[in-house]
Amino acid sequence: MSDDPELKRLYWRCRRGMRELDVLLSSYLDRAGPAMNAAERAEFTSLLQVEDDALWRWFMGHEHPSPEFQRLVERIGSTLRS
Repeated sequence: MSDDPELKRLYWRCRRGMRELDVLLSSYLDRAGPAMNAAERAEFTSLLQVEDDALWRWFMGHEHPSPEFQRLVERIGSTLRS
């Protein structure tokens, strides 16, 4: 894990009510987090404010994410396929 305090806060916020989301979000943060710029971190932080059930439906493809999160959800969802 990084020594970056902001990144550590994001890891903590990745802890969700669903273990599957914990793993998905923290795995994405492991890969992409250190290289994220301020705008990307802000977008990820906003995504973490979405309720677990909505996130899960988006990542499983049962619903389309809101347009503001479409690209980020696709990038994180690619973690499931790789």
